[in-house]
Amino acid sequence: MTTHPANPPDLLVNARKLNTYYGASHILRDLSFSVARGETIGLMGRNGMGKSTLLKSIMGLVKPRSGSVEIAGQPMTGRAPYEIARLGIAYVPEGRGIFGNLSVVENLKMAARAGSRGQRDWTYERVLDTFPRLKERLGHGGQQLSGGEQQMLTIGRALMTNPDVLILDEATEGLAPLIAREIWRICRLVRETGISSVIVDKNWKHVSQITDRNVILVKGEAVFEGSSAELHARPELLAQYLGV
Repeated sequence: MTTHPANPPDLLVNARKLNTYYGASHILRDLSFSVARGETIGLMGRNGMGKSTLLKSIMGLVKPRSGSVEIAGQPMTGRAPYEIARLGIAYVPEGRGIFGNLSVVENLKMAARAGSRGQRDWTYERVLDTFPRLKERLGHGGQQLSGGEQQMLTIGRALMTNPDVLILDEATEGLAPLIAREIWRICRLVRETGISSVIVDKNWKHVSQITDRNVILVKGEAVFEGSSAELHARPELLAQYLGV
């Protein structure tokens, strides 16, 4: 299910008819998913419905058995994650994936580079201004940070690559409400800067306050795709597929 034509020039991610398996388990079933320039998308569904598998299939971390992935118009199905990242896709995985033996400064500076169009909007200084808590912990190792600080660091590190698309898998999982509010603030800021985003989080209400479009997955298929207003207008769908 996709609302976009095949190859418009502003389509940054275009995954079509993906079938992805883990062993004999068929996870994604003919799933199509796209991200346009400047678009913020909420990817929703209960645990085990294929959200992370979709993101990993897009990022080259899992190879689909069939279907295609295009990044910025280039065929990238099954290509290495670093090749996909170079085309402007920044991925913040569930579990964060920071380097615990490196300092905050080192985690950030190792990621610094121009974006796919040569843009350098997100500098080291801008990231620290955006995440003042990190500025207070520059010399700390990644493993010395709280869970919330680690999430800020991994988002900050992703922004240092000056991406066109930021993918957040479980944006506020396990975070205290105060820290989660800070992450939502950052998501809004990222949207205002024109970076596209894909946000996965259990708190659909917070997600839908930010997003232009929302997609609900059930057993590897899209059962709903629409605006936040359309989502809120379907309480029976929320109850059935999101358990609210």
